[in-house]
Amino acid sequence: MIGAIIGDIVGSRFEFNNTDNFDFKLFAKNCAYTDDTICTIAIADAAMKRMPYGKVLHRWCRDYQNPMGSYGCSFAGWIASNNPRPYNSFGNGSAMRVAAIGWLFDTLEQVEEEATKSALPTHNHPEGIKGAVATASAIFLARTEGKEAMLEAMKEYYSEWPEPRLGSFHFDETCQGTMPMVFGIIDKAASFEEAIRYAIAVGGDSDTIGAIVGGIAEAIWGVPEEMQAQAMRYLPDDMERVVAQFYSRIKSDI
Repeated sequence: MIGAIIGDIVGSRFEFNNTDNFDFKLFAKNCAYTDDTICTIAIADAAMKRMPYGKVLHRWCRDYQNPMGSYGCSFAGWIASNNPRPYNSFGNGSAMRVAAIGWLFDTLEQVEEEATKSALPTHNHPEGIKGAVATASAIFLARTEGKEAMLEAMKEYYSEWPEPRLGSFHFDETCQGTMPMVFGIIDKAASFEEAIRYAIAVGGDSDTIGAIVGGIAEAIWGVPEEMQAQAMRYLPDDMERVVAQFYSRIKSDI
């Protein structure tokens, strides 16, 4: 999960000001966590507590109403509602928040089921569900079977992946527009840091591409300790606690 948070924080300053410089500074003063981290934390919290995903997501987003970059218009309306309902979204928000589910469950079938549940409160469009399930399944398969087996399985979800050329990607907030690039990046990268750098330097929705790529890349390569430490400095105490609980639950260091 820290991989997704790192991707979000590193990409935050480039979301509306893209870079094609592969050697950019990873952590800067104008980086911050965004809605992607808030939602990732919320889904992890819900999954660990076995509470309804929508209820916990709504509470966390109500507690953090003004993140860097703000929330999307439809999702902001969902947060503001006292009786929130799904709005048939196929945006990439369902995929960026699901990283913890790929670690917290023991079978691929459970991961697919829980990823679907995590998407449904907002992203009940088939493409929105597909993006969440593909991301969580990729994380599960990467950590249990390895990168190549995972990529082969992902072809059932997205059969064609673009070459991640620097500065080549346009701003696309849909799952069907984002996810093929995610797997193109994972296919090309040879390390966690390289994956994050490609995710940002291709352009587009930088923080969200970074979050999705970072979550999958963590399951393949792990995360350098210094990058973990730097990212944690950006988080408030309640988010830090959820991250610590998550890694205690999966019996891994953070």
